[in-house]
Amino acid sequence: MLFSISWRNIWRNKVRSSVIIFSIAVGIFAGVFSSAFFKGMADQRIHKVINTELSYIQVHKAGFRQTSDFNNYIPDAVALVDKIAKVPHVTGVSRRMIIQSMIASAETATGVMIEGIDTGREMKVTTIHDKMVEGKYFEGISRNPIVIGKKLAEKLNVKVKSKVVITLQDMDNNITSGAFRVVGIYSTDNNIFDESHVFVRFSDLQKLSDFPPKAAHEIAINLDDNKNLPVVLKQVKKLAKGYEVLDWKELSPEMNYLTEAMDMYMYIFIIIILLALLFGIINTMLMVVMERTKEIGMLMAIGMNKFRVFSMIVLESIMLSLTGGIVGVIIGGLASKLGETHPVNLSMWAQGYQQLGYDAFVYTSVDPGMLINVTLLVILTGIIAALYPAYKALKNDPADALRIE
Repeated sequence: MLFSISWRNIWRNKVRSSVIIFSIAVGIFAGVFSSAFFKGMADQRIHKVINTELSYIQVHKAGFRQTSDFNNYIPDAVALVDKIAKVPHVTGVSRRMIIQSMIASAETATGVMIEGIDTGREMKVTTIHDKMVEGKYFEGISRNPIVIGKKLAEKLNVKVKSKVVITLQDMDNNITSGAFRVVGIYSTDNNIFDESHVFVRFSDLQKLSDFPPKAAHEIAINLDDNKNLPVVLKQVKKLAKGYEVLDWKELSPEMNYLTEAMDMYMYIFIIIILLALLFGIINTMLMVVMERTKEIGMLMAIGMNKFRVFSMIVLESIMLSLTGGIVGVIIGGLASKLGETHPVNLSMWAQGYQQLGYDAFVYTSVDPGMLINVTLLVILTGIIAALYPAYKALKNDPADALRIE
């Protein structure tokens, strides 16, 4: 019975109730869509880091990541790659030779990270081959081909088939150089990565540096799904005893922090919105109580106890909040779902986002758990908003209330 009475009381003043419901709905919609937007942005950045820069798991000899010492390599890399490739849920394994050195064109020179890769295996680990904007991925040039980033190509003022010279230190610490031709130019929409990473064939770099043919500085491992990461990581550690085995969260702690921070910021943002709406609901409920002072006094005079009066006012506040909240969650959820297939276009600020490694087209990501939590927070907001107005109603003396005209 209280539910029926409370629902009818809400619609006594249709305009006032509609305004507060609309305000709640707009606020919750903004919170839900913004949360899905920023979560999608973070997910895209993490996905890009894993699939173009890091891979899910990497194996190194202890100390290599800290010093980048050319002679600190895994001697049995080929055999280890074959063993890891047989682990369930592993979709690709590739060994890499990594050298921090110089690349020069006819106009200028700059420092880069040179990665010698097994091109066939690398295609199963990273997506660089899908990011080509000019030329092809190691196709068309037979002798010393090199793939470079678009930003680096602009800096060196080179194009496909242009010659560049790589200068490095070989195994005997002698300075040596080699001429390479640009076979392809890639773009990952991460200007920092594109400007600092170049890819050559493992065999070409091995000959130039006299590196052991079956060794590697790094073994990169790709998986079918991130949820299988703990299981695969455990098995790889068994196979690569004595080596440093790290997952993408350890390789890039800032990306792991980004996920946690985004979740925290989403809830902070929604709580701020609900706090702002809280005062509007309190004001509305106070007006309701003041307008119905005589009516509430009459109900108390004919025997309705204080608990039922309190419950009635709290229910009115919850229903008011929940109506607007559910509408906002539904609209926000539908808009976010649409954003999963129709990205938000930020191309106007593309250059700034690319400097930070983010995409100019952002696909939203809806978290069902977050929608449930938002609904619960709306209910909690309704309860809190009703406490003071209900307390004011219970303080009224029935005899005094009945004298009000």
